[in-house]
Amino acid sequence: MLRHYNIPIFIPERACPFQCIYCNQQKITGKDAAIDFDEIKNTINQHLESIPKENSEIQIAFFGGTFTAMPIEEQIDFLKLASPYIKDGTITGIRISTRPDNIDQNILDILKKYGVTHIELGAQSLDDEVLIKSHRGHDYNAVAKASELINKNGFTLGLQMMIGLPGDTLEKSKETAHKIVQLGAKETRIYPTLIIKDTSLDTLYKRGNYKAISTDEAIRQSAEVYNIFEAADIKVLRIGLYPDDNLMENEVTAGPDMYNFKEKVMTQVWWQKLQSLITEESNNQRIKISVAAKQLNYAIGYEAKNRKLLFESFHRIKFYADSNIKKLEYHVDYY
Repeated sequence: MLRHYNIPIFIPERACPFQCIYCNQQKITGKDAAIDFDEIKNTINQHLESIPKENSEIQIAFFGGTFTAMPIEEQIDFLKLASPYIKDGTITGIRISTRPDNIDQNILDILKKYGVTHIELGAQSLDDEVLIKSHRGHDYNAVAKASELINKNGFTLGLQMMIGLPGDTLEKSKETAHKIVQLGAKETRIYPTLIIKDTSLDTLYKRGNYKAISTDEAIRQSAEVYNIFEAADIKVLRIGLYPDDNLMENEVTAGPDMYNFKEKVMTQVWWQKLQSLITEESNNQRIKISVAAKQLNYAIGYEAKNRKLLFESFHRIKFYADSNIKKLEYHVDYY
């Protein structure tokens, strides 16, 4: 079974034509906008040294900026960095992230020529009111048009979303998730909104005009949209920002705690399933719950939360990994 690896290259705020209300890429990534191509080559080579050669699918991924808003010559310079690795079979392709309003046929022709296989669009929301309040500078139609073009040209489409943006609600986030499914995305990322220092959202928050989403609410909403993607067989690449200590301790004014955030969301996803096992007869029952090996820790729960909750109702509980069980399926035996 192939294991996928991304070699991340961060190009923060490179050519981005808008400053979204929540954004400060330099603080989020820890990188400034200066580009050193020798450093990028070294980064690629260092990652390749640590990645197993067998059964690996490797991509170079340009993140953090609006890749296709850069001048064409600059885009090609970045893409050419990957060319030797594509030619010798070391990597299988290139992944980029960009804005939906910076996609057209000419750009897609160039991306395909130089080995781009995956394109992620920062949709963030597909509700026009939320997009306006977040200063995104595009509407839903721009995302729909770009998604259609990307799919038509044979790229793998990813649509990223955020929860807790100004004007957002659980229902709007769920509707965004459903629209991501409808637009033909194969991948997504779920990011709760953090208030980063020195952003417009930071100013809005300090004036009392924006309330940060709580950790518990972010977990609940992320679990809800995750279930929508899981049901549609859309791959969720990430849940939450990477909890860099400097970011969380020094650069975030307010917002949900990102430490172990994915584990907490998946704990909630599994609790929504397992709580249905509780009946009036549960106190006298012993149960064995079998799940896929990759889901075992999530089913038990972060800090064994789900097992502890079930112990309040069952006489005895055991969790097992079963190689015959896939994804979020599970099997229960009573004994």
